[in-house]
Amino acid sequence: MKPNFQTASRVREVRYEIRGALARRARELEQQGHDILHLNIGNPGAFGLRTPETMRRAVVRNLKYSEAYGPQTGIFPAREAVAMQFQGRGLTDTRFDQVMIGNGVSELVDLVLRSLLEPGDEVLVPAPDYPLWTAAVVLNGGRAVHYPCRAENAFMPDVSELEKLITAKTRALVVINPNNPTGAVYSEETLRALADLAARHDLILFSDEIYDSICFDEARFIPMAPLASDTLCVSFGGLSKVYRACGWRVGWAVFTGQLERAEDYRLAVEKLAALRLSANVPGQWAVQTALGGYQSIADLVTTGGRLHASRQAVIDAVEASDFLDLVTPMGAMYAFPSIRRDRLPELDDHRFAAELLERKHILVVPGSSFNIEDRHYFRITLLPEAEQLEEAFEAIDELLTEMAESQESTT
Repeated sequence: MKPNFQTASRVREVRYEIRGALARRARELEQQGHDILHLNIGNPGAFGLRTPETMRRAVVRNLKYSEAYGPQTGIFPAREAVAMQFQGRGLTDTRFDQVMIGNGVSELVDLVLRSLLEPGDEVLVPAPDYPLWTAAVVLNGGRAVHYPCRAENAFMPDVSELEKLITAKTRALVVINPNNPTGAVYSEETLRALADLAARHDLILFSDEIYDSICFDEARFIPMAPLASDTLCVSFGGLSKVYRACGWRVGWAVFTGQLERAEDYRLAVEKLAALRLSANVPGQWAVQTALGGYQSIADLVTTGGRLHASRQAVIDAVEASDFLDLVTPMGAMYAFPSIRRDRLPELDDHRFAAELLERKHILVVPGSSFNIEDRHYFRITLLPEAEQLEEAFEAIDELLTEMAESQESTT
């Protein structure tokens, strides 16, 4: 028998359990007739959260202009709208040619890292992280160096600890704010410290801000770019989350700060963008409408809004549980609960998630999938209705009770 076809070793190093083996098993169970509650992915449309009507109309009105390839950097109205947003954030000299439109932030993350890294170069990535960042570093020949953001510090980075990880090979620092998976929203003090650190060590700042308008209660989103004038800052945003248009695949990267030093680098990113010809054109016509109109996300995140109510349901369920702890998520659309070590000290998060799927038909993401060693966490999305999340946490508590009883009976 002939051996299997070769698989690139770098792909074997990639972790993306959000759509990995557990998600494949969930599809199998659905094909067998089971209803699965998908708490594994932040996909607003799957939970009935529609793209604003004005954005849909903008796409329809401009379909006749969308049949040809667009510019590799994006159509002018979209780039200008993003530039104007940054002007409104205090960067009054931002121009459209500092903006690049991509097929979602995911594609742009790959392009900016591919244009930067030589083999063995290091990128500082938060842990827990959105695993795309680690994967993109690995796939482009680099090494992801994870800086811990611990629960006891509300999942905020310790900048002095982070600085000790910098070496001669460090090229960039990734910041995810508001944070996926933890829901942390960074303070201005923390962001200034990170910007100052990047400037001192001449690192590019990659600021993932896709959840910029999803903040709860007193939390306030502060953009990184105005704080990072002494280095190059690349800020990422898009239509997927705040505007509930994941399937349109429209994201942007904005280059600010020390642009003269970064011109060759920016042009390298543009060259790679040209290889894929253009980003999705129809969706780009919605950017100007999205950024310039009424921000309907406010209705969802304020007290009484759907996302706020779902978040509160999770907070209440964890408080009522004998097994769970939670650092209250202040932004994004996720919660990152932990299972108490005094109740289940030998817990394995992948086994827990697998049993939850098989026995309760609920799909979550094991916490270690986000590049942390602690195996007592799991991530869920806050997108379902509050009642669905209440029922899900009842089932989670039932399973944890069963697991605790089984553990006690074997000791």
